[in-house]
Amino acid sequence: MNRISNPINRRDFLKLTAAGAAALALPGCTGAAQQSLSKLPKQPNVLFMATDDLNDWTGCLGGHPDVKTPNLDRLAQRGVLFTNAHCSAPACNPSRASLMTGILPSTSGIYKNPNPWRKSPVLADAVTIPQHFMAHGYTAIGGGKIYHGGFPDPPSWQDYFPSQQKNKPDDPMPPNRPVNGIPGTAHFDWGPVNVPDDQMGDSKVASWAISQLRKKHDKPFFIACGFFRPHLPWYVPKKYFDMYPPDKVTLPNVNENDLDDVPPIGQKMAKPQGDHKKVIEHKQWRKAVQGYLASITFVDTCVGRVIDAFDKSAYADNTVIILWSDHGWHLGEKLHWRKFSLWEEATHNVLMMVAPGLTRPGGRCPRPVTMLDIYPTLIDLCSLTPKKELEGNSLLPLLKNPKAKWDRPALTTHGRNNHSLRTERYRYIRYSDGTEELYDRDVDELEWKNLAADPKHAALKKQLAKSLPKTNVPESTRAKPKSRTTTQTRRRKTKKQPN
Repeated sequence: MNRISNPINRRDFLKLTAAGAAALALPGCTGAAQQSLSKLPKQPNVLFMATDDLNDWTGCLGGHPDVKTPNLDRLAQRGVLFTNAHCSAPACNPSRASLMTGILPSTSGIYKNPNPWRKSPVLADAVTIPQHFMAHGYTAIGGGKIYHGGFPDPPSWQDYFPSQQKNKPDDPMPPNRPVNGIPGTAHFDWGPVNVPDDQMGDSKVASWAISQLRKKHDKPFFIACGFFRPHLPWYVPKKYFDMYPPDKVTLPNVNENDLDDVPPIGQKMAKPQGDHKKVIEHKQWRKAVQGYLASITFVDTCVGRVIDAFDKSAYADNTVIILWSDHGWHLGEKLHWRKFSLWEEATHNVLMMVAPGLTRPGGRCPRPVTMLDIYPTLIDLCSLTPKKELEGNSLLPLLKNPKAKWDRPALTTHGRNNHSLRTERYRYIRYSDGTEELYDRDVDELEWKNLAADPKHAALKKQLAKSLPKTNVPESTRAKPKSRTTTQTRRRKTKKQPN
């Protein structure tokens, strides 16, 4: 079993962070988190913040010992941090479509990024979260990446930044790409850009959200603020790269034989001869980790700006704050990069909630929950009319008591009939051909030993399988790919853009 040097030991690091959790009650935690437990306002405002491709490498989750995320950490300390939260799908489009409509991928057929979610027969007329809020008298506005790029949804918003059709502001690009020297990787790339923060797209989204918080609102509001980082390519200002010298970054703990007991479908998802092989051959692993960490700290700074403005606003005592990421991200674990898998690195994501008069500061909930649960939770928090078609469960009991009983595993789906179930102890994966994986995370948190073939776990697998979806509809339609000529023209124009 070959391992790299100076690896992460997540369990040991979590023990350290748990011991120091009280230290996260940082200055500036005013407003909602400091209130006594009075009754939640009937129609509180909602500040709905999203990050893209952010795994558990945050200080509050203890996923990486080098990371600097003071703003995410102080926000997590204000309310309840869900330490065992998982996406509905390990890809941007199906995850976000599921979150915003409350419908499982296996019910809608939106399994992959190219599936236009409004063209699904199930989701064509679905009422999204902001639409439901508008129907109850709220102003619903958004900025940045909430839905997957290419599939904006104007009916969900009364106004959007930069526009209803262009949801994401442009980012500056390096003049010559790829920066990392890996041929043919203009998107799978990392390196600093020599621009100030305010020229970055996420900084513009933060400034837009701040301007909304400074306005006088005559009606309760639902403000969605979507940040693009740490999504690829990892181009952020140089000062963030300087925080993480490559020779000092801690690399993931990787087993070079990790895929030996993984079924062929899982091995195909991992693509060890793709990105991972390229990163190793071009000696880019440390610089890649540096780029991801730099991008996390950059987006943490954007979150901090919004929270600081929120604390100074007139809405600090009557606003629910939710911050989530759409899925996790691999950086070599399972010999895999990106998301698109059913293991912990891809399914585990960030979820924290602050509800004035309800949540207590410093709550940490270990129960397995999913992004599908956000919609019914907001309905309960804001006294909206329930929607029977929603397939998640309200997290209200866990916001009141993070250790409350919770028997439902977290379900993640990647492609039709490929599912993962996560409990507090186990991960169970069943692929479309019936092959399986089972991991006991109490003794194997890195999911290195597949126990599925051991007969003594047959009863456990049978019990867990009861939570698999009963419906697995065919994949919905796919968007037509752009012509090669158009794509090549766009790439040529992109390379000519100034820094």
